[in-house]
Amino acid sequence: MTAMGNLLAALFVILGALFALVASVGILRLPDFYTRVHAASKAGTVGSALALVALAIVSVQTAEVLRAIAAIVFFFLTAPIAAHLLGKAAYSAGYRMWSGSVLDEMQARKPATEEGDGGASQRPIL
Repeated sequence: MTAMGNLLAALFVILGALFALVASVGILRLPDFYTRVHAASKAGTVGSALALVALAIVSVQTAEVLRAIAAIVFFFLTAPIAAHLLGKAAYSAGYRMWSGSVLDEMQARKPATEEGDGGASQRPIL
């Protein structure tokens, strides 16, 4: 491994650690569940991917590089979906949005209960 490769890998590790720091600060400081999940999924995914890129740079075995690339692809495919489903489940469970939120796009999708059905109308699967 050359000195340039080591410096490049160190840069990626530092950038990944900074993104992980931003994710952790976002989890601690943001006002509601939905914005916290957003911070954790976006910044955490990028931080992990950057650390895995650093691993791929310093690795000498092809199998390790391929595993790092596969893990990056896995993170980018699963983290946004998991965050979306967590937010959707929290909304269905009744977690309130922050009072400073500007728009609730899910409000329009709630079904209106009809008078006299005793609440027996079924909610559609969203």
